[in-house]
Amino acid sequence: MLERIESPRDLDSLTAEELTELAQEIRDYLVSSVSLTGGHLGPNLGVVELTLGLHRVFDSPRDPIVFDTGHQSYVHKLLTGRQDFSALRTRDGIAGYPQRSESEHDVVENSHASTAVSWAAGIARGHTLRGEDERTTVAVIGDGALTGGMAWEALNSVAASHDRVVIVVNDNGRSYAPTIGGLARRLDGIRTDPRYEQFLGWGKRTFEGRGPWRNFTYQTVMHGKRAVKGLIADPGMFDDLGLKYVGPVDGHNLEQVEAALSHAKSFGGPVIVHVLTEKGRGYTPAEEDVADRFHAVGRIHPETGLPVKPSRFGWTKVFAEEILQVAGERDDVVALTAAMLAPVGLQPLADAYPDRVIDVGIAEQHAVTSAAGLAFAGMHPVVAVYATFLNRAFDQVLMDVALHGAGVTFMLDRAGITGDDGPSHNGMWDMALLRHVPGLRIAAPRDASTLRRAFRDAIDVDDAPTVVRYPKGPVGDDLPAVRAVGDLDVLSESVSEADGPRVVVLGLGSMAATAIDTAAKLAADGVSVVAATATWVHPVPDGLEELTAGAELIVTIEDGLVDAGIGQEWAEYARLTGGSGTWVHHGVPREFLAHASRDQIVEQVGLDASAIADGVIAALD
Repeated sequence: MLERIESPRDLDSLTAEELTELAQEIRDYLVSSVSLTGGHLGPNLGVVELTLGLHRVFDSPRDPIVFDTGHQSYVHKLLTGRQDFSALRTRDGIAGYPQRSESEHDVVENSHASTAVSWAAGIARGHTLRGEDERTTVAVIGDGALTGGMAWEALNSVAASHDRVVIVVNDNGRSYAPTIGGLARRLDGIRTDPRYEQFLGWGKRTFEGRGPWRNFTYQTVMHGKRAVKGLIADPGMFDDLGLKYVGPVDGHNLEQVEAALSHAKSFGGPVIVHVLTEKGRGYTPAEEDVADRFHAVGRIHPETGLPVKPSRFGWTKVFAEEILQVAGERDDVVALTAAMLAPVGLQPLADAYPDRVIDVGIAEQHAVTSAAGLAFAGMHPVVAVYATFLNRAFDQVLMDVALHGAGVTFMLDRAGITGDDGPSHNGMWDMALLRHVPGLRIAAPRDASTLRRAFRDAIDVDDAPTVVRYPKGPVGDDLPAVRAVGDLDVLSESVSEADGPRVVVLGLGSMAATAIDTAAKLAADGVSVVAATATWVHPVPDGLEELTAGAELIVTIEDGLVDAGIGQEWAEYARLTGGSGTWVHHGVPREFLAHASRDQIVEQVGLDASAIADGVIAALD
């Protein structure tokens, strides 16, 4: 069946039995293919019938379908002609998120959450203004992403319009983890309304519509021991906004899904369709998982769901251990996360001290400003977030934390080049952005020991924001210092004491190992060289003038933006203080990097030791 689907319109002629067969084939394909490559498995298994219904009811791309975050777009890709997942999330292969260059059916590439309704609102208004009143724009947003403030800003705006927007709330009770907060309680209340009859075994029943859709009826199928609720509920909060509401609909019953979507489409204005789905549907290891391990997976054994290669001890684990230790020593330390409790390493802390971990949902702005409030109240908040997501709260860092001298520590996981999740997930912007915030200090530890020390140093600062950034993946062996020069650590040196180094290579954070390797290659060519780093990289560390004095060439290596990065800040400081050497900077160019492995991107942008050493030799010559 799947091989027969080259475009969404190939679905139109399929019978109910054929659609059921196709849904099973899609699930089988997802499990077999993603287990070989890694990727977002659980979310996609949960939206098979929903995506089939979307493409049967709406005419993509004429009716644009916008997927919020986009990690649940694999089924959409399969139905729009992309059925080779053998190179999923690798260079020149299918991207893990929608990508315009792949298909006209892909609209939004940004994989940051809570944006889909805003996109849909803008697209739909554009259609209205152009007189294209027969086109419908669809936003598919999860209940987890609906916790984001931007989504509610968009709902507020959409409700005042007459544009053709269908907002599908894909409600599986989870984002990366169980959805939390008042919204979650409200949606759960809709799911468990006592008016809904519960059935066991097979049966059919026709329900009459309630609320704004009093004349709408459709059938629900109850099967096994799953109680499927398919009627029009009291819309509650959505009706308060003035939005029409359909649901909740059993998202695994294609008949219900199509009926609800068709009715919403026919209304011709803003409509909410509330669809209940099950993350990991149809794959036993994912259905039985309680820790969301199958939200995103590496290579796994498809029969068991177990990883092919166990993950090594990682940077996140180091932070998880250290904050748990610190929490036992200091009762003022409290942690905040934006719906990423386990991924950023806060689950052990939440298990031990549940009252001292606050999950705000996908709401980074709220997390940062509430952290400023916690600091004012005498606590020391630690905001743990992926580096790429702190971009969303830059104004709050600047105006709510820094302006008020709040002692807030930001732990930026997945900093630098991350690779396979694509351009929106590379944590390459933080240092260039944050170094302009008055009073803010940035640490880029090079190994587990310096990460632990940097975290403890950061939480001792109570009058300004502190940032500790560290990369994705396993943490390597410790890189001990040969000696210290002020606040800089010399990691290796091959130099004549009388003459001093001809070249100084400065590697920041995870690039410290690259600095050592670069220096080794230069030393092998007979170049007098020192490799060094600093844990606290902003403001400029003490000792920089002394270390670089007399050097002919000073090379900086960082896994953030090279333009306006830390290297350029250090070079400007050296120029203003009378330094005479030539500075050469290596970092990430100011461009969006296509998905590939981290090593491939490092080589692509010239951050590997061989390329840097060759450049140094050429410059010296």
